[in-house]
Amino acid sequence: MMPSMPSLRAPIWQALVALFLVTLPAAAQPAPRVPVIIDTDANNELDDQHALAYALLNGQAFDVQGVTVNATKGGGDIRQHYEEARRVMALCGVQGIPLLAGANGSFEAIRPTVRRSDYDGKAAVEFIVSRAKAQPAGTPLVLLPIGKLTNIALALVRDPSIAKKVRIVWLGSNYPAPGEYNQDNDPESLRYVLAQDVPFEMVLVRYGTPSGTDAIRVTPEQVKTSIAGKGPRAATPVMGRHGEAFSTFGDYSANLFAHIEFDRTPPSRALYDVGAVAILKNPAWASSRRQGAPALIGTRWEDRSDNPRTIVIWENFDRDAIVADFVRTLEHPVVARP
Repeated sequence: MMPSMPSLRAPIWQALVALFLVTLPAAAQPAPRVPVIIDTDANNELDDQHALAYALLNGQAFDVQGVTVNATKGGGDIRQHYEEARRVMALCGVQGIPLLAGANGSFEAIRPTVRRSDYDGKAAVEFIVSRAKAQPAGTPLVLLPIGKLTNIALALVRDPSIAKKVRIVWLGSNYPAPGEYNQDNDPESLRYVLAQDVPFEMVLVRYGTPSGTDAIRVTPEQVKTSIAGKGPRAATPVMGRHGEAFSTFGDYSANLFAHIEFDRTPPSRALYDVGAVAILKNPAWASSRRQGAPALIGTRWEDRSDNPRTIVIWENFDRDAIVADFVRTLEHPVVARP
């Protein structure tokens, strides 16, 4: 009779199991959602609405902590911008994400009043400050202004300490060329932000060139075949700004395009602001570089390559990848949650 083998004691088995487990490949972990506040002149043209919907329907990528609005010269006063943002949020099926009214006026007009109890833009500015201060160390709160910089600059005046807690990614400027709508609506707010020690990135527009978000264009046929009818279905139809009722953002998008002129050859329209959301989702969809912060002197840019205060420039956007992902987002939406 053969002698029996000695039994393995429990500690040896436990060691073998532990060794086996550590050699297994780690399960892929989803990337953490980007914490973001979207600051928008929502009722101006139609690119703001698409950028807002793009972020709100990418809930797997973005932790949208709130939406704040400001008023630019197009689209009426702050109430109209607020209502347009509210429509888009309703069409996207968003619940529980705060929407706050911001500045109606300019940075220079409001700045001396920010210690008062009722200054212009207070709701949005105080919200930005409070969320920035509550942001855990090591993960900046992204402030995503896709209009003028008024609310953002006022928040930095109201509490300069938030500069260490935020990352500002602004859609604006034709740099190094002069002009651009968001910039021209409140150049003093841009000058103020450029002068602060705060992370600042410019997602360039560059009208008429292939290197800016002006290149992120869609044609009437693309709107009809790829966008119309898509997106989550709202439980209650939402009245659009032109009077009709809609149940999907895709149909509202088609209506917005129906009330705006196309340009260029072939006829198309730029979704400028969508580019700013896109590079937050996937930085590979554009190129970026860090440089000394330039100065805006009057209406013209002055380069200061030796400036120790640096900013990031975003340009050369992958139009096809961005538009394809926007359409894919409408087809497979993940609604943002608080």
